[in-house]
Parts: sequence; structure tokens; C-alpha cells
Amino acid sequence: MKKTRLLKTYSGATLLLAPTLPLWLNRRANKGKEDPERLSERKGITNITRPHGPVIWMHAASVGEWQMLMPIIRRILSEYPNFHIVITTGTVTSANLLEKQLPDNAVHQYAPADHPKAVRNFLSHWQPDMAIFAESELWPNMIMMAKDLGIPMALINARMSANSIQRWAKRGKKSGQALLSCFDLILAADTQTADGLSWLLEQNIECAGNLKDAAPALDYDKSDLKKLKSALVGRAVWCATSTHKGEEELITQAAISIKKSKPKALLILAPRHPERAKDVKDIVSKAGLKPLRRSSHRLPTPETDVYIIDNMGELGLVYRLAKIGFIGGSLVKGLSGHNPLEPARLGCAIISGIHISSFAEAYMALFSYNGAKRVLHTDELAPTVLDFFNDNKARKQQVDAAFNYANSRDAVLEYVWDHLSPLLPNHKEST
Repeated sequence: MKKTRLLKTYSGATLLLAPTLPLWLNRRANKGKEDPERLSERKGITNITRPHGPVIWMHAASVGEWQMLMPIIRRILSEYPNFHIVITTGTVTSANLLEKQLPDNAVHQYAPADHPKAVRNFLSHWQPDMAIFAESELWPNMIMMAKDLGIPMALINARMSANSIQRWAKRGKKSGQALLSCFDLILAADTQTADGLSWLLEQNIECAGNLKDAAPALDYDKSDLKKLKSALVGRAVWCATSTHKGEEELITQAAISIKKSKPKALLILAPRHPERAKDVKDIVSKAGLKPLRRSSHRLPTPETDVYIIDNMGELGLVYRLAKIGFIGGSLVKGLSGHNPLEPARLGCAIISGIHISSFAEAYMALFSYNGAKRVLHTDELAPTVLDFFNDNKARKQQVDAAFNYANSRDAVLEYVWDHLSPLLPNHKEST
């Protein structure tokens, strides 16, 4: 590839900063943002031996992105059982969850820091036969150095805001073109990204649809579900998930209103960032409700008003417990919504606010099929939840419509696979 001055400057600057990498990593470890036992992986060094046979490297930012990649991982290993997957992410939470869910022939590594030496260490050890990047994880040294080694690369479920495209235009359109031209395949998750990348690259970029739409139903612990269902018998259970700062106060007020009509109602509250659980508990307590954190390892009692989920990876459990779910990130200006198809696949009636731009296409389709409700004002949340509690037929009709729409999105996976599979190393005959 022909590197622009901007990309050369970036590579040079990161090379100069390489000696400070250990200090930076130690500081992050002290803040709980790195695993102190695995800091070497951020330098591209590992104690795991590279397996024999083809290695596919997948890179994702965190939990949502690798969950989106799981169907691709399973498809590759199903059709090519002699292949191996190395998936890299950058967060401690994603690593903890991945360890529990990765299939055989797949391992997790922390992504090497985007310093030339760290990336070189990683690529020299793993020698990937192909690299798949997810969404907007565009680290220049990773991409350029993989390209220099002739590794086939794909960017799937690409998602970029209009602001991101504009920043590339201001910084240097040619640099954006040079970096993105390293990919042999780019598939956009939405039309906005497809249009923006088509303009930036001056070539047609296809919109495959959002691969998160084709994700399987969220996993759960069967034993935990049985215990919680037993503890919640006779209670009207609703949930508010992926909530952000500024939303919990509004949701708590809705819970208070709901309890006036449904005294036994229980709210399961799952903040987007579990580290905010203490603040969320304080909000609930100050409002006069009785909270219980899941990390207490105690089951909700009849006196519990709000059950706070302060662990990652438990929405599959939440949506199986609650008949009605408010999907957060949508009540407060500046937010942009979260995936409505996760509750849709699990029989949970969907309610959202108006700030849903990140999943606009899915929400618009659900609204048109009567598969979701939108509250235009925060004071509509409690009445909407109560309507569903009081009209099970209407709730069931919405649940069925959402479920059918979610299942129809499985075609996105097939479309992505059809375009991705030709780039995989051709070793199928040796399986």
C-alpha cells in the first residue's frame, strides 16, 4: 500500500512512544482496565503455542462486537474443522465472558497495542492466514502491517457515523482511502455507512445489513433461571436494560408509578456499565424503593422492588424473566439506543425512547410491524408498561410480531458468509 504523510506520521509517532507502553499498561492495570496477569499480550507476546493449520484472526472492540462475530466463528469451525480462531479484544470484561463461551479451536488474546513492535510480535507469532475486523476497530498499524504481510483482510459490519466520515474528509481523504483500501472486503452494517464509505473510497460499498440482527438468542444459566423464576412467582416483572446515566432516575419514577397499580411489581434494572451499579442503587434507594444487587448472591424477596444486574452477559437471563422490557440508551438526548432484536428473540415486549439512531433501521421495521412501542415522553413509560401488564393479548401480539421480524434477519448472516468465505484459506479438502 502507498502510505500517506498522515499515516507515516502516525506510525512514526507510535514507534517513538513504544518505550512508554509498559508504563501506560501498568497505569491502566492499576485502574482495573487491564488484566495484570496478561499484560504481555498487549505487547504482542503470548505463552500459547501457535496451532498447526490455518489461523483466522478476528478483531473486535468488546462484548457486543465479539458476540456479533460468534455465528461467523461457529460457521468457520463447522465447515473447516482444522481451522483455528484467534479473537482479540481490548477490554477485561470481554475477555472474562469470552473464556466461557468460545468453542474448541478458538482462543482469546488481548489485542496488541497499536505500536509497531507489539503488532509485529503478534503477527510474527500467530502468522494469521486471514484477518477479520469488526465494525469500526480501525487501528492503522494493525491494518497496514497485516497488509504488508499479504494477509487477506475483511471489514465486516462496518459502522461509521456521518461525523466519522467528515473527520476523515478533514484529516485527509487520501489517508482514509489508503487505510481502507487495505481490506479485500468491506461490508457495511447500514446504508449511512455504506453511502459514507462509498463517497470516501470512490467505489461502491455494499450494505449487507447489521450482522447483530442475525445473532442467536442470548445465552443464560439454566440453574439461575430456575431459582429466579421460583423466587418471582406471582410478581409482575419488567426490565430496563442497557441504561445510561440520566436514565435511571426516570425509570425509577416509572417503577414507583407502576407499583401504585401493581404493588408486587418488580423492576429488573441492568445498567449498560455494571461499574455504575453503586450509583444506580443509590438512585433507587433515595427514591424510596428497595434495591438488591445481583452480585450480593441473594435472591429477590417479596420486599425487593428493584433487582440490579451488575454483571455483564446476563441479558439472556433478564429477557427470559421479564415479560416487558424497556431498552435503554434511548431516553436522554445524546444517546443512540441499543439492540432491540435481543429481547425480540426471547419473547419480551419491547419499549424504547426516541433516541435510537444506532439501530434506526431495526426499530423502524419493528414499529411498522407493531413489534415495538416508542414512548415520546418519559411520563409515558409507566402507562405503557401497565398497558402490557393489563392486556396480555396485545403484549403477545407484539411479541410474536417482533419474534417473526427478528427471525427474518437471519438472512444477513448468509449474505455476509457468501461474501466472506471466498477469502478464507482453501484448506477444506484437507479436513
